[in-house]
Amino acid sequence: MIRRPDPSLLDLHDALLLDLDGTLMHGGNPIPHAAAAVERARTAGRTVVFATNNASRTPRQAADHLAQVGVDARPEEFVTSPQVASRLLADRLEPGQKVLVVGGESLAAEISEVGLEPAATDSEDVVAVVQGWSPDLNWSLLAEGAYAIRHGALWMATNIDATLPTERGMAPGNGAMVAALRHATGAVPEVAGKPEPGMFAVAARDANSRRPLIIGDRLDTDIEGAVRAGMDSLLVLTGVDGIDTALRADPVRRPTFILADLSELGAPFPLPVVQGDTARCGAVSARWDDGDVVLTGALEDPRVLRAVLALLHARSPRAPWTGRLLDRDGTEQRPTDR
Repeated sequence: MIRRPDPSLLDLHDALLLDLDGTLMHGGNPIPHAAAAVERARTAGRTVVFATNNASRTPRQAADHLAQVGVDARPEEFVTSPQVASRLLADRLEPGQKVLVVGGESLAAEISEVGLEPAATDSEDVVAVVQGWSPDLNWSLLAEGAYAIRHGALWMATNIDATLPTERGMAPGNGAMVAALRHATGAVPEVAGKPEPGMFAVAARDANSRRPLIIGDRLDTDIEGAVRAGMDSLLVLTGVDGIDTALRADPVRRPTFILADLSELGAPFPLPVVQGDTARCGAVSARWDDGDVVLTGALEDPRVLRAVLALLHARSPRAPWTGRLLDRDGTEQRPTDR
């Protein structure tokens, strides 16, 4: 009897919801295999959506930037946290009301797009503050935001990412600037982007997707948002978070799958099967042993990681895992951060 080949991740899902920074690019530098993976998904007939917390670019500008790193994209394929924030504010406010924009021109453009009036300084008729990352954000604009928040304006943050991957390393993200205003005002913003599940729910609905795969490099935004939305997630090790952090994460931030990068997106992808205390994935396995996990196979084998994750989902579904990774001889295995 001829064994049927294992399906790929593209076979298992009908749409890819892709993060940008740390997943497809580092600033202006492409991430290896990312562009080819996007093209492979399109060739396979899968819907591609770019879901980003970055508030510094319009969808047109974001598509142009992806083109510079070799990724083909169209503006209508983007769902951005500024779009979501603007729509949420439009649902809450009357048309034409004034919103102070603590961010860049692209965020102000989204506010105008939904029928609200963007402002750069506080005044009595400012009813809301929207805050998003911009490389030009300065003390003066943060101060205007603080004045408005203190006089009772609704405060909406596009996202609260603490860091932003760039070609030079990790830079302060929008969350760092939000923290400055929280410290100055004592207020807490509402948040539009990841990890709130709304961005993924909107993206999947617009794509008519029933089996989306969320792909990103951050546990605290991409993966948590996927878990909260009830969707499969793939952590790629090309950005912020690594293997050990992922395995020991709170369950709301535990990915479904982990891969080094996107090069194997269309390759055969055997799925793990959990039976009792053991998860098997092809010829390798992971066994639960009083809180520790015993491996048959090298930790560098992606199938081993799949087996471990499946076992953790089954045996530690409501608490972070705190045990050890052991080989069959009882030697502890310590995954590198990549």
